[in-house]
Amino acid sequence: MDIKFSKEEQEFHDEIDEFLQRELPEGWADKPVTWPHDYASSGYQEQGDSDLAEAFLEKVIEKGWVKAFWDIGAERQAYSNMQQAIFDERMSYYRAPTMNSVTTGIVAPMLLRVGTKEQKEKWLPIIASGEATFWLGYSEPNAGSDLGSVRTSAVEDGDDYILNGQKCWSSGAHLTDYSWMIVRTDQEARKHQGLSFFIVDNKTPGIKMDPVINILGDHSFNNVFLDDVRISKDNLIGGKNRGFYNLMTALDYERICLVGIGGFKRMFEEIRDYVKATSHDGRPLSEKPSIRNKMARIATRIEVNYMLFWRTAEMLDRGEDPNVESSILKLTATELARDMAEIAMEILGPYGQITGNSERAPIRGLVSRGFLESISATIGAGTSEVMRNIIAQRGLGLPR
Repeated sequence: MDIKFSKEEQEFHDEIDEFLQRELPEGWADKPVTWPHDYASSGYQEQGDSDLAEAFLEKVIEKGWVKAFWDIGAERQAYSNMQQAIFDERMSYYRAPTMNSVTTGIVAPMLLRVGTKEQKEKWLPIIASGEATFWLGYSEPNAGSDLGSVRTSAVEDGDDYILNGQKCWSSGAHLTDYSWMIVRTDQEARKHQGLSFFIVDNKTPGIKMDPVINILGDHSFNNVFLDDVRISKDNLIGGKNRGFYNLMTALDYERICLVGIGGFKRMFEEIRDYVKATSHDGRPLSEKPSIRNKMARIATRIEVNYMLFWRTAEMLDRGEDPNVESSILKLTATELARDMAEIAMEILGPYGQITGNSERAPIRGLVSRGFLESISATIGAGTSEVMRNIIAQRGLGLPR
């Protein structure tokens, strides 16, 4: 694999980089309180930062970069997947405010792939303008790693479907407008053959959301109940009873778009700077072999994840199916988030337990947050165990 950018890709990289350095407020990278691959939906530290984030996103939309990744008229991507990856990497490195990643990284490309012409014309423009945001309506009390066990039902009634059931661990559902939801449209079919995708408006009568507070004390998840929720058949995406097959593709997109690979590099640089600037027993931490060894291990794994990230984008541009590769990337990135938090906690010692509320917290208290929150990254979008099974069976040809 040639991992060098083409002339066009390098120019795009430099354009994004210059834009971010120019348009982001000074010191912006210190404002978000998130660990790499963060599922916590955490806010900002200071009042007014949300307004700054919205103003910045308006500039991104004005540049046309959001909708540039889809050419709606030609029904294809306007930019390459490698350019999309470059955009995501630079944005995550600078911790720039982003549009909802579920919306732009999963729903939009899936609409482009399996939506009808009318659905693309309806949804893609309002996604690109930021008017429509989505949450993933996948998990249920008895359907997590095995999404073929989804029981939320959709029953035809004239020109509509009526939905009943429950979704859980619904990240950010209370902050978005619509759900990208998989439900059962054929109760008699085998479990992988009777599912379908729908777009469901959060404001539809019969939808109730109850907050679930995570280990950090944030409202990031929700239990969502659907009681006789009536939606139009026009909101059926990708064909009736084709949902599980479309879900496999959607999960590939999810495992790529949620990586935020640049955030790992940025977080590592902050830990490195702390190690270089901090002494213990009159000796800089950076001179201690045990610390140097830990840092070297993390640096190496970050480079490996970059290679996997670029390789997956390159495969998509060649028209290949990166099902195994996206699983490898998801597995290694989420376990890196967890392991980097554990090593940072070991380096900081008791200071790593101090939260961001204290002025004495190193690195703005991010290590204590990362130590608690990063565990969830190895579960969402498919557990590490599921990823290893995919790699073994589909990649290596091993038996079930």
